[in-house]
Amino acid sequence: MSRSVVVEAGELRYAQKISVGPHLLQGDELVSAGGSDVGLNPYELLLAALGSCTSMTVRMYADRRQWPLEGVHIELSYARVHAEDCTACDQELKLVDGIEMEIANRCPVHRTLESPIPIHARLAPVGQRSELLMVT
Repeated sequence: MSRSVVVEAGELRYAQKISVGPHLLQGDELVSAGGSDVGLNPYELLLAALGSCTSMTVRMYADRRQWPLEGVHIELSYARVHAEDCTACDQELKLVDGIEMEIANRCPVHRTLESPIPIHARLAPVGQRSELLMVT
């Protein structure tokens, strides 16, 4: 069963406090993007989720097949490049996002990222202010 992820703005400009059950993480932007680099940026968090899932999937696959597996090393990178020839783009800004992986493209997170993902967001009043509430 999945636990809720709670994200709250931190004290620094872009710093975020992330909690999942008893686990605490920090998110932020790089200094070059105006942040303080006190945590992972959103794309690094995404890559961490994808890499973790991929590594677990490889381990589960090896366990089911009773293959000896001494370790798993997943290295991911993210790039956003300008697309000159983006005929399928319907946005003003024509960029192509890409994640490079060397192995195991069939983990559940990978499949989720490749499928259409409806995201529903609404403002929810909290005390004297409104906060953005993401419901997925």
